[in-house]
Amino acid sequence: MPAFLPRRALLAAAAAASATHALAAPALPQCRAGTLYLTIDTGWGREAEAIAAAMQRREIRATLFLANEPDFRGGETLGPAWADFWRARAAEGHAFGSHTWRHWYLAADPAPAQVRYVSRRRGEGAETLDGPGFCAELRKPVEALQSIAPDAKLLPLWRAPGGRTTPNALKLATACGLRHQGWSARGFLGDELDSAKYPNKALLAQALSRTQDGEVLLMHWGVRSRREPFGLIFEDLIAGLQARGFCFATLPASGVA
Repeated sequence: MPAFLPRRALLAAAAAASATHALAAPALPQCRAGTLYLTIDTGWGREAEAIAAAMQRREIRATLFLANEPDFRGGETLGPAWADFWRARAAEGHAFGSHTWRHWYLAADPAPAQVRYVSRRRGEGAETLDGPGFCAELRKPVEALQSIAPDAKLLPLWRAPGGRTTPNALKLATACGLRHQGWSARGFLGDELDSAKYPNKALLAQALSRTQDGEVLLMHWGVRSRREPFGLIFEDLIAGLQARGFCFATLPASGVA
């Protein structure tokens, strides 16, 4: 099996999904089942255009957590090649938060008011950040967005890579004016999992059956390691949840516990 579907095949599948769902474009539900908060972390970006198009067709808005990660084209997700993409999402009314600039991992608290920040990518190493350094790491992706989309809806929320925080990181971020936002246990959609063990069909069935009112859902714009792109079932997921009576909203500024 190839490491991932060729981009041409992915776009063809997305076009087919668009044709299928066009006839079923939603008369917006009355939220009889409640409200869901879809959040999208940056990831590899391979399925970004298809996912964004599906959100527009289904008339939903999400909260997008930004980091400057390596992308599927060999660039970076907050580089110049992505400016039009992020500008379009801002114009559509999606909300934004910080996912850190470098997408390293918070590993430890080596001393008061310090955090150990560690890369999982070869050759990048680790750093110890103090309060100002950590604030700069959190603010930089948001500042990058503001430079291309000044009117973007910004929330005082951040999400740690992998959702892994430390006590010092939470305190330092609070001092920067930011509150950490995770996701709900049932909101993990599984797009980071091995597709041989967790195929799209199983992930779709699980999400449709167990999602409840108030869930904070987590996914990415594409995950490099996943051979069966989750983006291929994204619109089926949204359509199914809307059919159950769920509405979608961006996160409130206070976040969702």
